[in-house]
Amino acid sequence: MRGEQGAAGARVLQFTNCRILRGGKLLREDLWVRGGRILDPEKLFFEERRVADERRDCGGRILAPGFIDVQINGGFGVDFSQATEDVGSGVALVARRILSHGVTSFCPTLVTSPPEVYHKVVPQIPVKSGGPHGAGVLGLHLEGPFISREKRGAHPEAHLRSFEADAFQDLLATYGPLDNVRIVTLAPELGRSHEVIRALTARGICVSLGHSVADLRAAEDAVWSGATFITHLFNAMLPFHHRDPGIVGLLTSDRLPAGRCIFYGMIADGTHTNPAALRIAHRAHPQGLVLVTDAIPALGLGNGRHTLGQQEVEVDGLTAYVAGCSVESALEAASLHPAQLLGLEKSKGTLDFGADADFVVLDDSLHVQATYISGELVWQADAARQ
Repeated sequence: MRGEQGAAGARVLQFTNCRILRGGKLLREDLWVRGGRILDPEKLFFEERRVADERRDCGGRILAPGFIDVQINGGFGVDFSQATEDVGSGVALVARRILSHGVTSFCPTLVTSPPEVYHKVVPQIPVKSGGPHGAGVLGLHLEGPFISREKRGAHPEAHLRSFEADAFQDLLATYGPLDNVRIVTLAPELGRSHEVIRALTARGICVSLGHSVADLRAAEDAVWSGATFITHLFNAMLPFHHRDPGIVGLLTSDRLPAGRCIFYGMIADGTHTNPAALRIAHRAHPQGLVLVTDAIPALGLGNGRHTLGQQEVEVDGLTAYVAGCSVESALEAASLHPAQLLGLEKSKGTLDFGADADFVVLDDSLHVQATYISGELVWQADAARQ
């Protein structure tokens, strides 16, 4: 009760002259914020008989929910899979720097590593709310080491693992405590994987299918066990085949639990996935698209040699590509859909009344002009400064 009274007495901000993403449409409405949440102006007018304490003119720009990146391996020279003495400072640096990209929440991602790395790193990255210090941490994404050798991609083969007789205990021995973990990517064709999927989902951890040679039936069985996500669709999995489409077939499978939405991550840079393949996936199952960066520590640094977990990578050229879909669909794929994947759609990924006031201000070319967390300006482009 005291918290509600405090919120009612807080300053009211009114963002005017803007287009708000709400219900899949860009609407010419004002956005009202109080106490870090989106406010229903009708209740303010008719129940409290109040008006805004401050009005901010957005100059006709777009206001969209803050972006949520559920797969980011590091950036700006920070590698989340490196067991440094002060992992937290590296996470904090990335959290601060990604505000300029409109990201208000993220899942730091660890690639396949030896157990001693997980045991040292995982406890040092707790869930944390966002603010002026940086984007919020929603929990870790552990990508591997329980993945296919044939489809390991950039994951070091020496540290890959399969499940032993007591599969879930083997996973715990590898990772350590799971308190800070939000997503685990594994290959569903591995023996005993289904008991692991059930155990993880029972603990509220999202299971993603990836780096896998699974056929469609194995993928469908994994969904029945609780899996809800596909890690970077098309990459590091069997290619689509008309007789057995593999994991890709989950997008249109009719053998899934009723009402279950399968989400799939895609790296929309025009390199990892051909734009035509991106359009095919989006047209087949638009509600499941989750845009991810899969960014590596080289983000923000340019060409050269950089680390990714236990190995070096060479970066030569960086490109970006905007998906061939509507602006509204693209924005929801970067905000609402990842929030739905993580069960956070009541508070994040939306500008509905009562949701967290995490949002991004964009120009018509979708360049980030400002980023807000809990209704507080945490980053602003020089061109947008008054």
